[in-house]
Amino acid sequence: MTKKRVVTEFGMGTSLRREDYTEAAARAIRDALWHNSLNVAELFDFPKTAMIIDVEVGVQKPEAVDESALKALFPYGQPSINVVLGGLDVPRPDGSGVTVIANVALKVSFDMEPAHA
Repeated sequence: MTKKRVVTEFGMGTSLRREDYTEAAARAIRDALWHNSLNVAELFDFPKTAMIIDVEVGVQKPEAVDESALKALFPYGQPSINVVLGGLDVPRPDGSGVTVIANVALKVSFDMEPAHA
C-alpha cells in the first residue's frame, strides 16, 4: 500500500480579542473543512475512517496551540497536527494586544494500491 494524497484544502482563522492561538487554528481548520466540503472517501469507496488527514497549522506562537483540541475537531479519519511558525500577529491600533491569524493546509490521503496499466 502507498499513501496517495487526493486533496489539499486551505483555511484561515482568527482570534480577534483573546489572543487564543488554539481557537484561531480551530477556526482555520473549520474554514478548510466546511467551506470546502468534499466527499473524497465515497469517491474511492473507502470508509471515512480510512482518511489520513495531515494538518499543518501556521501561527506566530506554535507552543501556544493545544494540538489535542484540534484533533478533536475531526469527526472521523486519522488526523495528525503539525504546528509551525507562520500566520500573523497584527497589533491592535490602541496597543492593547494583537489579533491572531492562523493559516492551515489540510491534506487528505488514503493508503491505496498503485494502478497498473
